[in-house]
Amino acid sequence: QVQLEESGGGLVQPGGSLRLACTASGSIFSINDMGWYRQAPGKQRELVATITSGGSTNYADSVKGRFTISRDDAKNTVFLQMNSLKPEDTAVYYCNVHMRVHPYRRFLEVWGQGTLVTVSS
Repeated sequence: QVQLEESGGGLVQPGGSLRLACTASGSIFSINDMGWYRQAPGKQRELVATITSGGSTNYADSVKGRFTISRDDAKNTVFLQMNSLKPEDTAVYYCNVHMRVHPYRRFLEVWGQGTLVTVSS
């Protein structure tokens, strides 16, 4: 009864920008860490960025300085601002959220459905 809804993917030219959003809905008690991953055709899924409940962030070296992860806890949403996009950023992007659905239950890991980002001229 918990799901993640992703939005913001699309086609963009090299050097352009996109902003991805991922909103968790359903029966959620609390959210801890959130992150973004991506998977290009024929490649393994890789971590792009993470953000803790305290706002601490980490980025893959390939996106550091170009991407920014942020969160809006009031809306159960995590964002990924992607600037200076390169063709090698082309991939399906997935959000990942660690959450509690009940105060007496452990954290669950939930994945979004994925949104395609294509960087091409």
